[in-house]
Amino acid sequence: MLGGVSRATEEANRAMLRARDAMDRAYDQPLDIPALARIAYVSEAHFIRTFRATFGETPHRYLQRRRVERAMYLLLHSDRDVTDICYAVGFSSLGTFSRTFRQIVGEPPSEYRRRKAPIAATVPSCFAKAWTRPSSFG
Repeated sequence: MLGGVSRATEEANRAMLRARDAMDRAYDQPLDIPALARIAYVSEAHFIRTFRATFGETPHRYLQRRRVERAMYLLLHSDRDVTDICYAVGFSSLGTFSRTFRQIVGEPPSEYRRRKAPIAATVPSCFAKAWTRPSSFG
């Protein structure tokens, strides 16, 4: 045991990081639990439990949040319409995208764009990202 972390825990963490990295790289692709569990070399049920214990949210919620983060960027830095952004970030339904966006950000995508676009144009991007990044902790 090095630094208080067992070898088994370290291996489990690496497996979850592999799966999370795959989600980060391919957030706009259809990803399912069986594929992610295979990346982590664990069963589906074990993957969901371990991912949640490691990162504090389910794999599905993590993927939704990553997609919404990307949508937030596109809403502020492109002139693409909301429907186009919805599909570009990996959602297959505009209704699901809008509902999920509102749950995570607190307002619908069009309102977010209307309210934040003027701020994004005048504030350094590093500050804007820090202020607008959605939190999985409420």
